[in-house]
Amino acid sequence: MLHGIDLNIARGTIGAVVGPSGAGKSTLARCVNLLERPTSGRVWVTGTDVTDLPERELRDARRAIGTVFQSANLLRRRTAAENVAMPLRYLGVTAREEKHRVAELLERVGLTDRADYYPAQLSGGQRQRVGIARALALRPRVLLSDEATSGLDPVATRSVLGLLRELRTDLDLAILLITHEMEVVREVADTAALLRGGHVVESGPVDRLVADPRSALGNALLPDRPFTRERTGRVTWRVTYQGHEVPTDWLTRLGADHGLDVHILSATVEEIAGRVAGRATIAIDEDRADELTLALDGWGIHAEPLPPEVPDQPLSPEPVREAVTEAAV
Repeated sequence: MLHGIDLNIARGTIGAVVGPSGAGKSTLARCVNLLERPTSGRVWVTGTDVTDLPERELRDARRAIGTVFQSANLLRRRTAAENVAMPLRYLGVTAREEKHRVAELLERVGLTDRADYYPAQLSGGQRQRVGIARALALRPRVLLSDEATSGLDPVATRSVLGLLRELRTDLDLAILLITHEMEVVREVADTAALLRGGHVVESGPVDRLVADPRSALGNALLPDRPFTRERTGRVTWRVTYQGHEVPTDWLTRLGADHGLDVHILSATVEEIAGRVAGRATIAIDEDRADELTLALDGWGIHAEPLPPEVPDQPLSPEPVREAVTEAAV
């Protein structure tokens, strides 16, 4: 059951929804494409309120939403081209139009040479590409990806995510990405929302979430590494940053430019939302704290001392990591 969901995915962006099993992700997906009508609230798709449309109008409205499922749901007795053509046949397009559109879509997903292959002859990643091509057949403006990379190997996952990035940009699609994989969110999402118990408990642009040291979702996207606290009178600090303006050699410069003796206890650096993001745990002498904060503030790096009672373990919230309407799209 969902409660008070307020979610907006703009065109040309990828919005991820994450959460543990039973959080309501699948229910949200069914509400967005109106396979399940919400008991309250409104669903808007490309500026149109589709919540209470009669069945005939709703069928037309659903054409604006393409859906990619976890298992691709291809008909095993039909070739890749025939699977892609299915929505077009239901729409009643001419054979010539169908042939042209199917060829166009298979080229878009890089499977022109697999047009006559059956699903059993395709890899998992190729089957998902066929599923994406089929979802694009009616030229939707919204693409709903429901665990589309779950179960794929890393190479296939990167391939599918790369295709979603291209579609977002080239077709100006709004893509709603429902997943439990934080790696997927880091790779392609512009925004993210954490769903728990039917509620959105946290949401925002991915880069802002990662840059916020108090964000549970940001911590799950870029988790801290385990570390052992020093027992030599030094103070342990947690450092968080995100953005190209942060110098890549900031640790070196703390010593070279400011004379600070910095001990690195743990560090993680990733490229997220097209920008470098990092978290580090460091230790410095207790009487150099003011110099540290002054230097890091000048580079746009957030730093805060860890209280002595914090245990020597990763700080990322395990319930999120393990998971990992008014709905406007």
